[in-house]
Amino acid sequence: MSSSPPPTSAPDGPTPEQFLAVQQSEEFGQLRRSFRGFAIPMTVAFLIWYFAYVLLSTYAEGFMATPVFGNLNIGLLLGISQFVMTFLITWLYIRHANKSLDPIATTLRDELEGDL
Repeated sequence: MSSSPPPTSAPDGPTPEQFLAVQQSEEFGQLRRSFRGFAIPMTVAFLIWYFAYVLLSTYAEGFMATPVFGNLNIGLLLGISQFVMTFLITWLYIRHANKSLDPIATTLRDELEGDL
């Protein structure tokens, strides 16, 4: 019993062998290292910042209630900074992706699509 009949027309996309070749290439390794080199430190930094805020809110109520200006206190400013941090990381990621990830990914995609 055979596994499947041979295709009668051109495949719709790259073959599994082509994907494996790209996955094992130096360029793909560089792409993964570049992504991880950004994503892991930023994720760790954000989680530390977030959990510090949660822990301060829970265990340092007096500190978080310290007035800064008018009705603004440290807790409110640190809470707003969570949003600022999110937008900052997003902006940094877009900049990193445009500069370091997209050129490599485009090259790899073009190589795969060019082999069709």
